[in-house]
Amino acid sequence: MGFYSIEGFSLIESFYMTMITISTVGFEEVRQLSSNGMLFTSFLIIISFGVFAYFITNATRFILDGEFRNFLKIRKMEKSLKNLKDHVIVCGFGRNGKQACLDLLMDNEKVLVIEKTEGIIEDDINKDLSNNKNFIHLQGNAVHEEILLKSKIEDAKALITTLPSDADNLFIVLTAREFNKDMTIISRATEDHSDIKLKRAGATNVIMPDKVGGTRMAKLVSQPDVIEFIEAILLRSSVDVNIEEISCANMNPSVLNKSIKELRIRANSGANLIGIKNKDNNFIFNPSPDLRITTHDKLFVMGTPEQIKQMATIFIS
Repeated sequence: MGFYSIEGFSLIESFYMTMITISTVGFEEVRQLSSNGMLFTSFLIIISFGVFAYFITNATRFILDGEFRNFLKIRKMEKSLKNLKDHVIVCGFGRNGKQACLDLLMDNEKVLVIEKTEGIIEDDINKDLSNNKNFIHLQGNAVHEEILLKSKIEDAKALITTLPSDADNLFIVLTAREFNKDMTIISRATEDHSDIKLKRAGATNVIMPDKVGGTRMAKLVSQPDVIEFIEAILLRSSVDVNIEEISCANMNPSVLNKSIKELRIRANSGANLIGIKNKDNNFIFNPSPDLRITTHDKLFVMGTPEQIKQMATIFIS
């Protein structure tokens, strides 16, 4: 518009003059410029250099300050969230949350952790989680409903909330149960009687770390070998023996109405049946050989992964 109004160039000539001026390619002018035209061209060159310098400065800052890396990380996270299903959501990446994530990843579970404090995940991810494709980090406050929806809570199979505030955990449990009626919800609790409120809100189980820690300390005094034996099975990944649960909902018809003695579980699989949870949610420890297993039972078995797999084939059709 400047060349058009000052020098009387045509629109095409004005556009051409603007391009060769901004690009500094050094071509000759379309026509000899007047004094006003020279001043306008000089002003245009200065403005062009300023815009170019501003663009370079911001592009450099975008890359060097990590914004470009964060942009790629967000795009990668959104791509991972797109097809995410049957995952475990962990709210909070403190000591409890991090340990839960590590154990879940060890069991090949897909984990999505929600943490509002920037930098906490990045500090730990380089040490333990960076190479695990089953780990996704979503930055935000899990108390906010939109963050839980973004984590695809309706498609998750479980949620673990480890926030230090019982009120925040209560709000998360209420929201999670509203959007997913069937998921397993595990909540941390600090104050006495908070566990009752959390269960009323929809929590499947409530863990009180202080109480659990105190009980474990006392048992290590009175029954140290028993505690170490149980921990060796449940908590140490180097041990080949596991305790796992087998549901009898799809029981093989050939084993219906048969007693434990008739099934010869130990002889046929090598695994041991150490407990049963019946349809009334009562636990039967060390069940009698004459007990008959029903489709409503859940079996707790101990053995190597191969033995437990072989035992599952006996009961599940």
